[in-house]
Amino acid sequence: MEAYLAPNVWIESAHPDVQRVARGFDSPEAAYRFVRDTVRHSYDIRAVDITATASEVLAAGHGICYAKAHLLAAILRAMGIPSGLAYQRLVLFDDPRDGYSLHAVNTIYLREAQRWVRVDARGNKPGVNAQYSTDKEMLAFPVRPELGEVDYPWNFDTPPAPIRNFYALQGNISELYARCLPGILEINDDTNS
Repeated sequence: MEAYLAPNVWIESAHPDVQRVARGFDSPEAAYRFVRDTVRHSYDIRAVDITATASEVLAAGHGICYAKAHLLAAILRAMGIPSGLAYQRLVLFDDPRDGYSLHAVNTIYLREAQRWVRVDARGNKPGVNAQYSTDKEMLAFPVRPELGEVDYPWNFDTPPAPIRNFYALQGNISELYARCLPGILEINDDTNS
């Protein structure tokens, strides 16, 4: 459980700006709503710059799903709430021939219930209605297995290799969205669950 409370390069729960923001929340739901509703999704606002770490997302006020998940995990960890990262493999557009991309969601450990729940702070828009719920998952994108979409069962304390590799690429957000979004997640010895 310690790994899901610890800061790392991406989930900067010890960063002073993250700590300051975290002090303003009294529940995981309040932190979730802040990230979902206040931090914009980079692609939705046609941002050019790419944010990755929690402090970058806070400073810029936007991030793609991976970055927003890093920020939410950082805030929750700063609040003393174990949090991790989970992923979905989704059709990039409407047809599997268009390819797939990984979508990031957060995991939150509910101590009183002794279980993990998943939430999606991607940001709502027409056709996307993610909600905070500890009873029933209400993620941004329901998985459609008939199209080859997958809800990966793993809970990561730090981003896995495909996400780290995505951030190592050069380009603006539109270029990377068009050609480089990771589309598959495999467990190997540098990942955890």
